[in-house]
Amino acid sequence: MQTVRKGEELREEALKKFLFDKGLITDSKSEWQVTQFTHGYSNLTYLLQLENKEYVLRRPPFGAIKRGHDMSREFNVQSKIYNSFSQVPKMYTFTEDDTILGCPFYIMEKVDGIILTIQEAKQRNLNENDFKTIANTWLDTFVTLHAIDYREAGLENLGKPEGYVQRQVVNWSKQYLKAATEDIPASKKVMKWMEENQPVTYNHSLIHNDFKYDNIVFKDNTWQEVTAVLDWEMATLGDPLMDLGTSLGYWTMSTDHAFVQQGIPSPTSFKGNPSRSEIVELYTRKSGREIQNLIFYYAFGLFKIAVIAQQIYYRYHKGLTTDPRFSKLNKAAELLCNLAYQAIQTKKID
Repeated sequence: MQTVRKGEELREEALKKFLFDKGLITDSKSEWQVTQFTHGYSNLTYLLQLENKEYVLRRPPFGAIKRGHDMSREFNVQSKIYNSFSQVPKMYTFTEDDTILGCPFYIMEKVDGIILTIQEAKQRNLNENDFKTIANTWLDTFVTLHAIDYREAGLENLGKPEGYVQRQVVNWSKQYLKAATEDIPASKKVMKWMEENQPVTYNHSLIHNDFKYDNIVFKDNTWQEVTAVLDWEMATLGDPLMDLGTSLGYWTMSTDHAFVQQGIPSPTSFKGNPSRSEIVELYTRKSGREIQNLIFYYAFGLFKIAVIAQQIYYRYHKGLTTDPRFSKLNKAAELLCNLAYQAIQTKKID
């Protein structure tokens, strides 16, 4: 947590009136304290403390286009699966009224627990057995998420499963080209390869699209229970192996080159975590899903993360954000494109 970054402040009077009108506070003049969560790179997340209550507010980043920062999607998905998938925060209210904050936003409960960023992992000095438990709990939650009956939850119109893989390849390629700030030869090779080597038959389920250690909240340091899965902004109906591929893209290993560990920092790089290949084996066993075209899914995951990094850097490059964390994300995007092309050439994910 930190004080609110300059330029990312909330409109106090308008927001307090909104909270009062929604019955979340009893006095629109109440004193409050606002802090900002620091680990996210996309949507902005704030902790509101007032009247002995704590609420979390989520809004798009300043200067961002609506696509990819759909607050209504996040709110809708979490609201509808709340009764069947207990690992989401309780949703309180959502609004598209831009007279309040200048953008859509929603309010949810604050979930207590541990978000395992790389900084948190270092501070806790976790051992190999800890990480074995962490990885197993993380993966069990992932498999459970993919098994959610989305029709029963009322999410059958969330996405269009048919043609999902093809659309993803096309759309992420377009988004990369739109946000490109320099020439990265590997990016063009990866886009061409994915277009020519994508699977044409696949299953579909509810997918999260950003499932990694620092997007879940562990109940406590026994690491055996997840109380919440966070950041549902890209959730949809699609191929669950695309979801797995993205998670593998984030899954930095202790055996990866130092430049990779620095460019994609993750607690998964500590000893005790399974390798990427072991994650695939465990997912196959736990989910019962057969995995073919693994290199495609891994390369796509790396490329998608590259696009996300490049889009954030593009906003920084254009002066739409001053967050210093974003200043080298173009290098991360280049690294990820190179890793994707390397996987394609070697046909290996480790």
